[in-house]
Amino acid sequence: MGRITFFEERNFQGRSYECSTDCSDIQMHLSRCNSCRVDNGCFVVYDRPNFMGNQGFLRRGEYPDLQRMGSMMGMMTMENIRSCRMIPMHRGQFRMKIYERENFSGQMHELMDDCESLQDRFYMSDCQSCNVLDGHWLMFEQPNFRGRMLYVRPGEYRNLRDMGVSNLSRISSIKRVMDLC
Repeated sequence: MGRITFFEERNFQGRSYECSTDCSDIQMHLSRCNSCRVDNGCFVVYDRPNFMGNQGFLRRGEYPDLQRMGSMMGMMTMENIRSCRMIPMHRGQFRMKIYERENFSGQMHELMDDCESLQDRFYMSDCQSCNVLDGHWLMFEQPNFRGRMLYVRPGEYRNLRDMGVSNLSRISSIKRVMDLC
């Protein structure tokens, strides 16, 4: 079971809010969030309520200054964490069908492992829709798992640009969420 604690001030100071499930609006509990601690599990944090907006991936550890950490996690700023989603531990195979264009059209490839570069591996310059069959995945804007990221769990995603990540220009690499947590 995952557990994350958010703090209003840097260095784990001020009022705090502990969470072990998804939280659609952290500002119902805290006026702001400047640091956090992940005791167990992995979480995706969002800069807008209801699991929308820019995303960051947090695993077990301490994050004493989220503003400074934001750029390392592919976000413009982490000061405005507004919602979080716990990533459940997945055991078993990973499978995802990726499509070059929205609505499952264009080139299609099936992934069962990490892909550092869609261009190098599949000669595919972008992925605009996908069907996650098994496992939890992080999709990145740049090759080698860098830049803005997008978390996807089992389900159909007809248009990845409609998921609220601002200025996400393309998907260039994809990583499984495995024993990272």
